[in-house]
Amino acid sequence: MKQLPPEYYQELEEIQAIDFVLVELTLYLDTHPNDQQAMLQFNEYAKYAKKLKRSFETKFGPLQQYGNSYTDAKWSWGTMPWPWQI
Repeated sequence: MKQLPPEYYQELEEIQAIDFVLVELTLYLDTHPNDQQAMLQFNEYAKYAKKLKRSFETKFGPLQQYGNSYTDAKWSWGTMPWPWQI
């Protein structure tokens, strides 16, 4: 298996944590659609998640497929380990 730097795992863990927060806020907002503070919080985390993912993808390659992530000149989609492989 390809050896990855510790930074890869640290950044991936942070992305996963932010995505978890976004899922939880989504579930909360499904039942509390008028909570303005939660909506602001959701938007802040969504913006932060986008920034983290863009940074990660610049260093390590795409996280998502089907147009959710841009490709690089080597079409490196699928060359990094899948989440269950790390």
